[in-house]
Amino acid sequence: MPDRNFGRLYWAHTVSSLGTALGSGALPLIAVTVLGVAAWQVSALAALSGIAGAVLALPLGHVIEYRRKRPVMVAADLFRFLVIATVPVAIWAQWLTFAQLCLVAVLTSAATIAFGAAGGAHLKALVAPGQLHIANSRFESASWTTTTVGSSAGGFLISTLGSGTTLALDALSYLVSACCILRIRRPEPVPPPSPSRMSGRDLVAGWAYVRSRPDLRALLANALLFGAGIMAAAPLTAVLMLQDLGLSAWQYGLALGLPCLGGILGSALTPRLVARFGFGSLLLGAGALRTVWLLPLPFVPPGTAGLVLLIGADFGLLVCAGVFNPLFATYRAQAVDDQYLARVITAWAISSRIAQPTAIAAGGVLAALVGLRPTLLVAAVVTLLSAVVLPWRSAST
Repeated sequence: MPDRNFGRLYWAHTVSSLGTALGSGALPLIAVTVLGVAAWQVSALAALSGIAGAVLALPLGHVIEYRRKRPVMVAADLFRFLVIATVPVAIWAQWLTFAQLCLVAVLTSAATIAFGAAGGAHLKALVAPGQLHIANSRFESASWTTTTVGSSAGGFLISTLGSGTTLALDALSYLVSACCILRIRRPEPVPPPSPSRMSGRDLVAGWAYVRSRPDLRALLANALLFGAGIMAAAPLTAVLMLQDLGLSAWQYGLALGLPCLGGILGSALTPRLVARFGFGSLLLGAGALRTVWLLPLPFVPPGTAGLVLLIGADFGLLVCAGVFNPLFATYRAQAVDDQYLARVITAWAISSRIAQPTAIAAGGVLAALVGLRPTLLVAAVVTLLSAVVLPWRSAST
């Protein structure tokens, strides 16, 4: 089983993920409740944090690769603490502006990518190869739990404690994460020597490595197609529930929150399923099964039957995703040479953060042209097609 040092990294990951989920839910609420911005500005805040943060993170993979990973994680945590702490200070001083919120969202997004790349590379050095999928399944369970709690807690904390106090707690979570990392005692492997300067080729080394490996190319294509379908459908599903089906607020909250238990369940079951079915077969099977669950959405009926179908479909999707995600993270970590891992993880994160808001925008345009349910059907087909590009030959062995 993973040791105490892994436990410290696990808690750092958990607390950091909770802060990220809390901040992602709190910043839009603050934009609306404190600054009174328009709906398009809230959408712009979300898109900007993803795309601009990804662009800003572009050179970070190269920088992280040639440095010890724990100091990078601590620096990312301290940076996020300082950046987010400016928001409660500005609220209390009545200086807060929408431009500041956008800058905070972009900088924290880039720092989160850096933290994830360093953490993913460090985990491979901290855990024995045979235990890596167990460690990743625990990380996955923590991610689903913190996402479920943090995203919904933002509104509750703002309504009870106020915007400034909520963001202050968010900032403190990163200090706790940094303290957990500093308590890891196992010496880090010596990083490879750094080149004298960074070239354009170094900036895209992560993508170049993925391109050189057919299995990684297939997994990246699968991730982008699957993520595009899911993200295009997400806001449209909210419209479907609230307008087309006429669900009440508590029903909408139930449909969002209850399926997240599926992600926790799937990740918790992953080690047992690996022992039963084998790593490669389970990776491909879960990867394929997670693509079918959007197909019922365009045909959801009104009333209780529709609500039950929505919850069931989302629950099934998240169970499969909860199994697939830690296996994928393990496969990628084992397939990539150590001296490229941080750059590959960074390239992966940047690709996803650019593709997802693009898919959301495309889904909105298509819905305006052909309607809500036909667009959901298109998103379901795109998601289903992602199963075709899985590395069926190489990953099955």
